[in-house]
Amino acid sequence: MLKTDHPDRTPARSAPQQRDSVLPELREVWWETGVRARAQAGLFAVFSELPRLVWAALVVSWRADRLRTSVVAATTVGAGVMAAFGLLAAQRVLVELFAGGPTADKVLAALPALAALAAVTALRAGMAAGMGYAQNGLTPKVDREVERGLFEMTTAVRLEAFDADAFADDMERASRGANSTTGLVQASMNLLAGLAGVLAVAIAVVVVHPLLLLALLVATVPNGWASLRAGHLRYQTYAAGSVRRRRLWLLHRLMAERDSAPELRSYGLRGFLLDQYDRVMAVETGIQLALARRVTTTTTVGAMIGGVATAVVYVLLGLLLIDGQIPLAAAATCVIAVQSAQRSLAVVTFQVDRVYTEGQHFRDYTGFMTRAADYLPAHTEPAAELPAPGRLEEITVDAVSLRYPDRDTAAVDQVSLTIEAGQTVAFVGENGSGKSTLATMIATLRTPTGGVIRYNGRPAADWGIDALRARIGVVTQEYHKWPFTAATNIAVGDITTHAEQTRIETAAARAVAHDMITELPNGYETLLDRTFAGGQDLSGGQWQRITAARGFLRDADVLIMDEPSSALDPRAEDALFQAIRDRQGRGITILITHRLANVRHADRIFVLHHGRLVESGTHDQLVDADGRYAELFALQAAGYDTTGPAAAVPRQTATA
Repeated sequence: MLKTDHPDRTPARSAPQQRDSVLPELREVWWETGVRARAQAGLFAVFSELPRLVWAALVVSWRADRLRTSVVAATTVGAGVMAAFGLLAAQRVLVELFAGGPTADKVLAALPALAALAAVTALRAGMAAGMGYAQNGLTPKVDREVERGLFEMTTAVRLEAFDADAFADDMERASRGANSTTGLVQASMNLLAGLAGVLAVAIAVVVVHPLLLLALLVATVPNGWASLRAGHLRYQTYAAGSVRRRRLWLLHRLMAERDSAPELRSYGLRGFLLDQYDRVMAVETGIQLALARRVTTTTTVGAMIGGVATAVVYVLLGLLLIDGQIPLAAAATCVIAVQSAQRSLAVVTFQVDRVYTEGQHFRDYTGFMTRAADYLPAHTEPAAELPAPGRLEEITVDAVSLRYPDRDTAAVDQVSLTIEAGQTVAFVGENGSGKSTLATMIATLRTPTGGVIRYNGRPAADWGIDALRARIGVVTQEYHKWPFTAATNIAVGDITTHAEQTRIETAAARAVAHDMITELPNGYETLLDRTFAGGQDLSGGQWQRITAARGFLRDADVLIMDEPSSALDPRAEDALFQAIRDRQGRGITILITHRLANVRHADRIFVLHHGRLVESGTHDQLVDADGRYAELFALQAAGYDTTGPAAAVPRQTATA
């Protein structure tokens, strides 16, 4: 454990050399895919992949909006054609102006070419405006196309997909890749526009004089190469420093956010964290200074080479003029063409890097969509053709097992049991015994890797899954704090029906939440998220009441309550379990709790240990059996025994 001599003061500058960083290595994040790929790729690899990436961008754009894509394509080509005609018109104007004769006659002779140049310029400006309008309208269409597809996939995959680390990483990258699709489309369009400009200039100078093409290449290629090289250096350094930047971001969160502020002060961590910041920032500053020197050197050399090349071109033009091989008008046109080509080439070199980088993120998106399809529910028939179950009268768990992807042992192992309508049953066991996993399988949120669960005698695959889930209410231990009003937070428990205010308040009352909600600033219309103006924070116990109210609102055939009272005070807990007991004799209630006094009234208690069902029976039967349940119940009861000296509670091992 690192210590600081003066925790309340900024540490001395020599401290970074004396201490090792405690910040761990961080996993690669979404944006590193493109940056690292660009840093490692040579220019040949970049250019060889560009056609495929541009084609992928055009396919997505076409699928999102065919009309706007067609407009962008047409105006891109049209702008290039107009650029070529503009150069030729400018060359014709110069020919007339440099001809012999009175000035007035030369101007009159140049008027048709001037009119053509004006028309071409106006058309090109109109096309640029049309392209911009179409691109701006295309952006939200592309955003919607890719994001909607992503969300359709993430909301449809089976819950076990989120247990796989690779899936979680893929999904994070894919969500950013969806955003990068818009950038890829825009960059591809801009790249094509830049290439069209360069090609137009090349065609125009060849028409004027073939030798001018060589001059154009000499004047533009060095600057283009220098720009690509400088970009390569930036990507290399940026990729190499990604871990340091994320460490700085982590330190920023630790030192400047609300969640860490109390412990930072109570443990005197100010100096310690500033010391960590100084260490990381000292290295990062050195790296950035070295990058600045390398990039400045590269761009300076490129500019010098470009300047020398441009000077050579002008000397070449002068020699051609003296030798009489080209007219003065052609030389002047070449000067204009070189400047136009340099501008277009600058666009091309910038967009090449952008297309390649955004393209790597886009590949994350498309790759995720392909791999995520493996997690989609498998139905032999369309969901609409599967029957909807009637009232759930019986649930049979037959030799059910489930193994998580990263575990060597099964979370649930060969469990068999039957629950009938009207029963309240409890799943009991120590942490990690498989209680919640078994409950999520019964709720159809997870698919068993072995065995089968039958509802009214038929497996879940034989029923319409949405209709089956509509008959099951789940109050999860890891509840979500939806950023809505208190009323909407309860109403989401039965989103398929219109939840009237009276239904919402009745459900809240059963969950001991009504009085708490009415005391909020805006009652049931209070926003439960401080992100919004007027939003409020709730305590863990208050959120647990809101979550329980969601389950009561649905009034489902099966209600699963997973640790519904872990954060409640004794009075609220007693009222909540009384509401749960009121369901006895009507629907199926599955209760998971560590507070065994609350399961004494259950019709049947199932005791799990290391994923296996080891005991079952009523409370009295299990206590008389003097097994694992009796031991756990005795441990808790001893804590409330005030009639004698405190009982010696056995210490559990770390693996218990």
